[in-house]
Amino acid sequence: MEKMASNLSPDSFPPEASVLIILMGSLGDLVRGLCLPGHIKRQWPAATVTWLVEPSWRTLVDFHPLIDNVIVFDRPRGLAAVRDLHGELKGRSFDITLDLQRHFKSGLFSFLSGAPFRIGVHPRNAKEFNWVFNNRHLAHFSDKQPKLDHYLKFIEYLGIRPSNAPDFGFAALNDDHLPPSLQAPRRPAYIAVVMGSSWASKDWTYEGYRDLVERILGNGTHGVVLVGDASQQKPADRLEKALGSERLLNLTGRTSLLELTAVLKKSAACVGPDSGPGHLAAAVGTPYVALFGPTEPDRVAPYRCRPWVVQANQECIGCYKKSCTFKGVNCMEAITADMVMPKLDQALAAGRLF
Repeated sequence: MEKMASNLSPDSFPPEASVLIILMGSLGDLVRGLCLPGHIKRQWPAATVTWLVEPSWRTLVDFHPLIDNVIVFDRPRGLAAVRDLHGELKGRSFDITLDLQRHFKSGLFSFLSGAPFRIGVHPRNAKEFNWVFNNRHLAHFSDKQPKLDHYLKFIEYLGIRPSNAPDFGFAALNDDHLPPSLQAPRRPAYIAVVMGSSWASKDWTYEGYRDLVERILGNGTHGVVLVGDASQQKPADRLEKALGSERLLNLTGRTSLLELTAVLKKSAACVGPDSGPGHLAAAVGTPYVALFGPTEPDRVAPYRCRPWVVQANQECIGCYKKSCTFKGVNCMEAITADMVMPKLDQALAAGRLF
């Protein structure tokens, strides 16, 4: 099986090329990858773009105007889902498969796609023998580079020059997609505060959130909207009750994924930990103040938001552990509202990202 190949040329494929993108993983990864269909369609307007995704994120992929077909891998069904997916892939014809996920599962699905050009990452960047299933591979890259840059290397491999203004597919998202509570007249301009993340080690403290929200509300310029998934409802409810402000709206655990995206797009700015909603905010053009601890901002800071990263100078930063085992004040506990507010002011002054 061929391990390496030269970059391809746009002329290598017919204008109506059929492209399968495999990216099923975390929300942040998927959001970054949503800029790829725009690059492909700019080069091949008649191309067909199909996306393989898991059920959790289907709404966002369905909304993208440049994604023609969506295939869902229903992972909770286990082997039955693999069997059904195999049958669906066999019934389609792809020219190119882009395996962005670099795990065994995505590699297997790339192989099952039957595409003559199955492009994955370099073997040294792959995990779980992913590279075995692909017959074209990117050049080796440093894991310290921004992850979005890695996704754009797939576009470069196809001979397509990445745009300086990537389109993540949310241009049509408007106020009609907001939850009813934010469609009310005279709702003040607001800052969205993201409660929690998918890793316990990336979560900020309740005290930090309370101090920050009190300061934002005390300035009198902006309201605050709390957002996050159902796992964060208890601290968000506690915060809402403690502050008791009419300018604080708690939507934590109460929005659909598309409603959340619209809330973030309407925000003057957003603040929270390294999380999927942070990447959503950046993808809709809203500056995001990201609180970093166990992960590396140079690698995973939201698009164009690196200047507003807040990170404490603790010896434990960058450990990449999902559960913190540090003894003493850890990297997230060391972040204070005093550190966050100047970055938030800068983000508000900068305005929309695009």
